[in-house]
Amino acid sequence: MGKTDIRVDLYIDNAAEFAKPILGHLRELIHDVCPEVEETIKWGTPHFGYRAGTLCLMAAFKKHASCVFWLAAKMEDPAGILSSAGEPNGRGQLGKLKSMEELPSDEVLTIYLKQAMQLLEQGVKNTSHRTAEQNPLVLPAYFQEELKKNELALNHFQHFSYACQREYIQWFEEAKTEPTRLKRMDQALEWIAEGKIRNWKYLKK
Repeated sequence: MGKTDIRVDLYIDNAAEFAKPILGHLRELIHDVCPEVEETIKWGTPHFGYRAGTLCLMAAFKKHASCVFWLAAKMEDPAGILSSAGEPNGRGQLGKLKSMEELPSDEVLTIYLKQAMQLLEQGVKNTSHRTAEQNPLVLPAYFQEELKKNELALNHFQHFSYACQREYIQWFEEAKTEPTRLKRMDQALEWIAEGKIRNWKYLKK
């Protein structure tokens, strides 16, 4: 294996029982395909770096696990396994993984990992995050405090896109009274813990 991080071991050990084999298998496969990969914990979840970029990341939630290819928007999808929903709803490009049987085959995943590696070798960047880098989103202190008390909501919120995070913050800030703001924040924390974006009701089913 490449460069490992004991924090990833701890993350997997602390994951729900159903998620442990999924995360363990993904981790092993990533190292087999990319011997130079470097593990780390970023935003509270395991990230796998390669050539000064992010190859992919994985996460475990209460009822599902997820895997995100950082450059998915730039990748081809010959096997049709990449969900168009991706990060915003917390499910990753491979959907909400609840068992090993829901993972694509190692052969298919290997093709996608090698494709992601090639993009990083070519210096391709994830431009969808450029806005966040240029104009970092400032979380109100009152919301930060509540997120720290809700680990599940914090985990989901960190994986939302910049635009989805901003929609929630604007919703709070637009409240005309303190009771309204608190009511909105309570509702938001409930939705975020379920992996729902601000306007989830309007998404096409």
